[in-house]
Amino acid sequence: MPTFVYMTRCDGCGHCVDICPSDIMHIDKTYRRAYNIEPDMCWECYSCVKACPQHAIDVRGYADFAPLGHSVRVDRDEEKGVIAWRIKFRNGKKDLNLLAPITTKPWGTGYPELASEPAPTQEQRESQLLYSEPKYVRMDDGGLHTLESNGLKMKEGVYY
Repeated sequence: MPTFVYMTRCDGCGHCVDICPSDIMHIDKTYRRAYNIEPDMCWECYSCVKACPQHAIDVRGYADFAPLGHSVRVDRDEEKGVIAWRIKFRNGKKDLNLLAPITTKPWGTGYPELASEPAPTQEQRESQLLYSEPKYVRMDDGGLHTLESNGLKMKEGVYY
């Protein structure tokens, strides 16, 4: 289910806009509040929910995650290094509190294979491409390649 914003809680800070991977969170120019411009395209990644300092964004989850009528609150506490999830069931009698460590690490400290890689430049950070995408998709040398340019052949009778 897509995200939605409690307009009375939102202060228009834009953290949700900056972090949304599908670029569907926007700030209304008139009311200066965030809103989801394309709910059907929501990835349900909870990035905006975790990033919102005002707890103004919520997601209605699917029944396999939490039953109809529930609410999910997510709180990212940088000082303690944890993300807390609180699921409140619609009957009001049961709450489920989950605590998980924040696993993001500074550049080069979390993954030994990335330690030798240079940190991304400002231009790379502003690009829509993911880290190392040009290298592995082979777009850094002028464009996408075909099967023939990679020395591959399509087998007859094989369909995917």
